[in-house]
Amino acid sequence: MRPVRKILGFLIIVFIGLPLLFAIIWAVGITKAAVSPEFVTELPQEIIAEFPDTIDEIFEEAQDEDVIEDKNTRAWFRAAAQVGTSPKELMRETGLLDWMENELSGTLEEVGDVLRGESRVRPRTLDLRPLKQALTHGAIDRYIMDILEKFPPCDEEGIEDWQQVITREEDWWDFPPCRPDPNVVEWALENKKALLLDDIDNEVEIFGDVNFWPFGISRTATLVSYALFLLPLLFIFLGSIIAATSPASFCRWFGISTFIGSLPVLIIALFARNVGTWMLNWMPYAESERWATGLEALVFEKTAWIQYAVLDFLFSPVLNLAVICCIIGILVIILSFFMRGETRARTVTVPAKQPAKEETISEEEKKEKPENK
Repeated sequence: MRPVRKILGFLIIVFIGLPLLFAIIWAVGITKAAVSPEFVTELPQEIIAEFPDTIDEIFEEAQDEDVIEDKNTRAWFRAAAQVGTSPKELMRETGLLDWMENELSGTLEEVGDVLRGESRVRPRTLDLRPLKQALTHGAIDRYIMDILEKFPPCDEEGIEDWQQVITREEDWWDFPPCRPDPNVVEWALENKKALLLDDIDNEVEIFGDVNFWPFGISRTATLVSYALFLLPLLFIFLGSIIAATSPASFCRWFGISTFIGSLPVLIIALFARNVGTWMLNWMPYAESERWATGLEALVFEKTAWIQYAVLDFLFSPVLNLAVICCIIGILVIILSFFMRGETRARTVTVPAKQPAKEETISEEEKKEKPENK
């Protein structure tokens, strides 16, 4: 009977408890990261604050031939430097910087208050119309025309290249560094604006009509996800109860199962984060058509800290939960050595030895017996 119980408990733990524990650790960790105020609000606000200076640095370093190998791309950035207007100043003039620092940053601050439970959930949308107006501002057209003035006029081959690049929907630095007819430039500008406006909605809904978040979205989602831990622990507990023969063996079953179920999550999360970081470090040096000009590698290098921060935010909660579960498993295993041994030891009942039957002689028998003299 005992081997059958151990097999049954083992099957419950291995096929139900451990897969559930593995999945719940990942689900709770990713959920905690996704609804974290630091991830949703503070990181984007930090990006907004660093964005203008980062663009200026990219424009400055893109003029170096050791950084940008493609001559056409480098010529565009050098011509832009001769205009005398920095990207940060252009962003300020078009209103893009103002929209980022006020409308976008303010909305992110409200989102953070809701996630922390400091403000009630109410329908909230982010208005993108000012962004669309800033990106199609006339100052951008004038800026591009000033850059084109630094180039020589296009020959027939240059005009043909301009028209081909327009139809391929490439970036501005993919255009040949020459000045075409103003009608061609106007056509290119209108084409770029139309493509840009098609990809941007007028509004983005942040929160819908949701009324029941008693502790804030972040805390409520975290509490609900933590409550899901009861499900795998219930099956591990049940399997340990069935397989155990004593308190000590129960602790060993439960502790070892919890440790074994958490350890793969810890290993995979560490591996994924380290591989992701390694790929981010290696990607700027990748050789492909996409990285041919060198500009993409420069942009990636200047914004790499964002990718590192995202990886850290996503995997840190998973790693922390996996470590906690592993420690709990180890502590329960250690506790088992302080428990009593088997309490269900097999007992054999030995029947008590019957006393020898003594012969008793009644008084009458004594009288009837003749005395032996």
